[in-house]
Amino acid sequence: MKYSLQGIVLTEKFEGVRLSAYLDQVGVPTIGYGHTRGVKLGDTCTQEQAEQWLMEDIQACELCVNYHITVPLTQGEFDALVDFCFNLGCGALTGSTLLRKLNSSDFSGAAGEFEKWSHAGGKVVAGLLKRRIEEENEFLS
Repeated sequence: MKYSLQGIVLTEKFEGVRLSAYLDQVGVPTIGYGHTRGVKLGDTCTQEQAEQWLMEDIQACELCVNYHITVPLTQGEFDALVDFCFNLGCGALTGSTLLRKLNSSDFSGAAGEFEKWSHAGGKVVAGLLKRRIEEENEFLS
């Protein structure tokens, strides 16, 4: 499956775009739309580079979701999982109870797992909780 335009809008909404590197909530150097690979403080990019990285990072998340999910998905379910993977990484998805429940066809149970991933640095973060709720809603749509 491929990430939809609605999914891209969801990711852009929560990531925002910053053309100068910054430390995210857990201290990871980040630039553009949440891009972290190879980033160091002091880096800058153009809007075009930020958009290119966004599409590359989304493609990696699409591959992760398509590879690890063994049940058929709706577009909303797929988009929610790609955004989840984009924000938390493929490793978080592959080691999650969310994945285990989903691949066991427990879609309701899987949906209930999103909000458990609203912590950064051991604390609930309002923005992450809002993102998880929107992912859950997209998953259930």
